[in-house]
Parts: sequence; structure tokens; C-alpha cells
Amino acid sequence: MEKHTHRFVEEYDGLVGFGLDRETDEFALTYYLQKFSDDGFISLIRERMTDDEIESLFNTLAGLLKKHLTEEEYHRCFLKDKEG
Repeated sequence: MEKHTHRFVEEYDGLVGFGLDRETDEFALTYYLQKFSDDGFISLIRERMTDDEIESLFNTLAGLLKKHLTEEEYHRCFLKDKEG
């Protein structure tokens, strides 16, 4: 069974905009991240990104994980290497 899902981007039919309100911002962020991480798209853009852009994006994502997740949440929710 697959561990990862990207259903939101397939099912969401609301506004994809930013700056209106917190809820719309959260939905737009989810939508963009799921579109960005699509296998076909990420393989296209990562080849065009500079080394500095790759490092910056990685450091931003890793920093958010470290700031907002416990060690247990990191393994269970992000890595999905523990049952929970």
C-alpha cells in the first residue's frame, strides 16, 4: 500500500489565491505544494534550479519541519517510517 497521498489538489475546487484570509492561504499553500511535488513537474523544475535555489528550498523546508514537528511526528507523519 502506498504511504503518500495528494488528494487535496485533485478534489479542491475553491479559490487558489493568497492574502484573502488564513483559510484560503492554507488551501492555496496545500494546492501549490502538491502541484509542485508532482513527480513530472518536480523532475522538470529541479533540473533548472541553481544549486543555491535547491539549497535554499531544502533549508526552508527542513527548518519548518524542525520548528513545528516533534521527533515522533517527524518520523510518523513526514517520513512515515513508524506506525501511529
